Amino acid sequence: MWPFKKKEPENETRSTGTGYTTQVMQARADYIGGVNGVAELTGCVQGCVSLWEGGLMQADVEGTDLLTPTVLGLAGRALALRGEAVFVIRDDGLLPCSDWDLTTRLSKPTAYRVGIPDTGGGKTETVLAGEVLHLRIGSEVNMPYVGTAPLRRARLTAGLLQTLESALSEVYANAPIGSQIVPFPEAPATDMDDLARGFRGSRGRVLIRESVNVAAAGGPAPIQDWKSQDVTPDLSKAMTRETWAAARAGIEMAYGVLPGLTNIATTGPMVREAQRHLAQWALMPIATMIGQEASEKLGGGVMLDVMRPLQAFDAGGRARTVTAIVQALAMAKEAGVDPAMALNLVDWKENQNG
Repeated sequence: MWPFKKKEPENETRSTGTGYTTQVMQARADYIGGVNGVAELTGCVQGCVSLWEGGLMQADVEGTDLLTPTVLGLAGRALALRGEAVFVIRDDGLLPCSDWDLTTRLSKPTAYRVGIPDTGGGKTETVLAGEVLHLRIGSEVNMPYVGTAPLRRARLTAGLLQTLESALSEVYANAPIGSQIVPFPEAPATDMDDLARGFRGSRGRVLIRESVNVAAAGGPAPIQDWKSQDVTPDLSKAMTRETWAAARAGIEMAYGVLPGLTNIATTGPMVREAQRHLAQWALMPIATMIGQEASEKLGGGVMLDVMRPLQAFDAGGRARTVTAIVQALAMAKEAGVDPAMALNLVDWKENQNG
């Protein structure tokens, strides 16, 4: 009889896709790998970032003096490149944070450990969530307390743009652009070097060289003459221009900028429509988010408006609207109709922006 008992099967424990360990590992991976996307060094991305930064700096702020143009500019650049921005609330203003980590309860931040930059070396402080303005965009449902930048959300297009511009820069730096190969009879290397130096720097001069169609020294040379061969690479076959334009347009759309704004044939109406689209669909939701966060943390109602400072509206249409409203109110008064009720019928509100 076998003296040992049968071994019981062990229960294998695995982590879930949205468990605590997975979230911590993903957060550390993002921190180590960088929260920024790629292609942020390109002119297209920096142009879009500047539009975000300048648009938020001009916002009308009501309800607080802490959201200065400098703070809003820092927030706009951080949101465009990093997807989130953290400011510590102090009596003399808002302190920007270069690095932070946080603890949460029920998906809401409760405390932060922030790094405040300084010329003599930054310092680290631990503050409660009520002392911090945490601005974030593009949050996902598994980590609603972490923001993502537009470049990370469009990583494939950003990688394509970075690859194209890197490849083109290497081509223009290393490829023999403008170089030519000229056939010449067999000769010593010194003669070939002398001939190459004779061509160099002779722009605009008439160069006279012997033909290779000779029959000296007992035999004819190949039947060819001084016909140069260009070795400049033909990039049109790779459709680099079309691919680069499509990648740039995709990045611009990720930032809420219409590609027509950077079109060489764009017109004034198209520029105004692109400006209106950027303000309405990209900057105004961010301004609303900043106002909501500031209202919760600063203890008062805070509102931000980017539509009026950017003039991102149809001025002629508004003028015609004002004329029609005045006439409608006058007619309502003559007819004995309450003007407030008439305005409510068309969903007209006093604090309606844009």
